[in-house]
Amino acid sequence: MRTHYCAQLNENDVGKEVVLCGWANSYRDHGGVIFIDLRDKTGLIQLVCDPADSKEAHKIATRVRDEYVLIAKGKVRLRGEGLENPRLKTGKIEVVVDKLTIENESAPLPFIIGDTNVNEEIRLKYRYLDLRTKEAYETFELRSKVAIAARNFLDENGFLEVETPVLTKSTPEGARDYLVPSRLYPGEFYALPQSPQLFKQLLMVAGFDRYFQIAKCFRDEDLRADRQPEFTQIDVEMSFCTEDEVIAIAEGLIKAIFTASGIEVQTPFRRMPYHEAMENYGSDKPDLRYDLKLVDVIDIFEDTELKVFRDIAQYKKLNRIKALPVKNGADTLTRKDIDELTNFVAKFGAKGLAWVKVKEDGDLQGPIVKFLSEDEKNRLIERCGVEAGDLIFFGAGAKKTVLDYMGRLRAEVAKKLGLIDKDRYEFVWIVDFPMFEIEEGEVKIKALHHPFTMPKNVDSEDIEAMTSEAYDIVLNGVELGGGSIRIHKPQIQKKIFEILGISDEEAREKFGFLLDALQYGAPPHGGFALGFDRLVMLLTKRDNIRDVIAFPKTQKAQCLLTHAPSPVDPEQLKELHIRIREPKKV
Repeated sequence: MRTHYCAQLNENDVGKEVVLCGWANSYRDHGGVIFIDLRDKTGLIQLVCDPADSKEAHKIATRVRDEYVLIAKGKVRLRGEGLENPRLKTGKIEVVVDKLTIENESAPLPFIIGDTNVNEEIRLKYRYLDLRTKEAYETFELRSKVAIAARNFLDENGFLEVETPVLTKSTPEGARDYLVPSRLYPGEFYALPQSPQLFKQLLMVAGFDRYFQIAKCFRDEDLRADRQPEFTQIDVEMSFCTEDEVIAIAEGLIKAIFTASGIEVQTPFRRMPYHEAMENYGSDKPDLRYDLKLVDVIDIFEDTELKVFRDIAQYKKLNRIKALPVKNGADTLTRKDIDELTNFVAKFGAKGLAWVKVKEDGDLQGPIVKFLSEDEKNRLIERCGVEAGDLIFFGAGAKKTVLDYMGRLRAEVAKKLGLIDKDRYEFVWIVDFPMFEIEEGEVKIKALHHPFTMPKNVDSEDIEAMTSEAYDIVLNGVELGGGSIRIHKPQIQKKIFEILGISDEEAREKFGFLLDALQYGAPPHGGFALGFDRLVMLLTKRDNIRDVIAFPKTQKAQCLLTHAPSPVDPEQLKELHIRIREPKKV
């Protein structure tokens, strides 16, 4: 139908007869000569419909409006002197049309294509229009290249692509399952997989040695900008491997993906123990593009006159007093900024935000200074490495709460001060995770990652000191993915279930098929998964994961385009033995 794409043409094609297809991006009538900017996936080119060249083509051109689908036949020529458009790749040429076909008309548009100020709900309702921009096409072109680069790298390294079931058994994996009722087995349900975790372990037991899949995963959880109810991950598993060998493959894969995207990254990536990440950055996914670090100062306040700090400092294991020194913060952060930051951390459990400034004479100034001794002030200045013009924020209280809000404060201060280099890529592996987490005030113990993660010190009697062979890869403060070495010995798996309070009966009911498989010569194995959508989001410097998914859901897990979820025919429900409960009237 076409001889060329629009932006494939240039000055070397002058004089050629061409046939182009696309959409009318804009239409202009200049004194009888009509100009149409024709758009396809490659870009724009100017069509000229002059009655002197073709009355018929000109007559048809008078009916053209935005987003009409056109087929144009004509000859390429240079634009006149002074009429070139340097903003267009094809700005030096145009096509004089001798035959024009309106293949399809367009209804009036609900918004102008490419208008970024349009409400997101409107854009998602008409997603097929929202995707017509050059930026959207380039995003999905890159997404395609990332998938191809991943497949090529894994294929070259001996990995076999295997698809695992989408209808499977419901198992506890941290989020709610999406359930699918069975027509043939009334009252019983399939679940959509939260990840292919158990199946990829079974493939290792089967002797496949190296598996991968670009897999769809489903989680019924509260959504944020970087979450969707259905998402894609690059899923990898390998046998007879160590943690270092798995990480080396993951780094090679990431490097191949970035290289295909035109970005060079250096490997190996930095590694940081979980404890160090939490204590120094208040997060297990620290953004290392800027040099702000939390400093432990709890010991300085053991005997202070500041009672609230002194009381907290008596319980060092359960509590934290963290300082956040900010270079030049006294000069760059106003009192209004400090009040805004105080309100910000209050949303995450902070009961206040103490602060001090370093004056020109090297002394401290601020609301809490009158309670501090000269020795305490000197120790703070030395420990935090501050000087005139700097500012120190303090967080004090329960360990988990303080680390959380001080980590968030660190990121918020970096934004306010413009410390983040958006062209920089800082990778870090977080390693040596605790095997278990115990919520404050709760007796129940949970697996920090999942109950199939291999512990590093399985014989330890101190559960809180038990670490795991787990690892997360973080890029610019975003968790790209992670993985672990898996438990392959039944006796170790049994011990972990016992610690988690999972009885033999419950284990058999939920994981019986995996436990059976481990009895038949399961090899040592491990793997990882990378968030495919998050990866593309970071590569395209987008802030929202919905921008890199062709047909995403809203934050309320709705598809505004297809109106899903939606009611179904009562007969379908009857076949599935499902009855809808009427909501109680208030």
